[in-house]
Amino acid sequence: MNFKMSLMAIMAAFLMLTGSAYAGDKIDLNTATAEQLQQLKGIGVKTAAAIIAHREAHGGFKSVDDLVDVKGIGKKKLAKIEDDLTVSDSDEEKDDGDDSKKKSDKPDD
Repeated sequence: MNFKMSLMAIMAAFLMLTGSAYAGDKIDLNTATAEQLQQLKGIGVKTAAAIIAHREAHGGFKSVDDLVDVKGIGKKKLAKIEDDLTVSDSDEEKDDGDDSKKKSDKPDD
């Protein structure tokens, strides 16, 4: 029984160390660090830096497909990594939907 418990402990430790690779966690293009981006197959230091530079220059990605606009990312590379990616709303796109704060130019009649 001790062998079985030891084996389970080793497996649990392994899963904790490699958790994000197997847990199905997606990398958010609008918040990921260069190190996180480099975990993607085929993304190295230069491409990760290009992704971040594009994100900063354009205010974030609207969709995963926008990644093809980054130098070093083509349709083939995107097809290999798109299942590992997601896109959250960038700060510029957020709208609380409250139109009552907007001023009207028309006087009340």
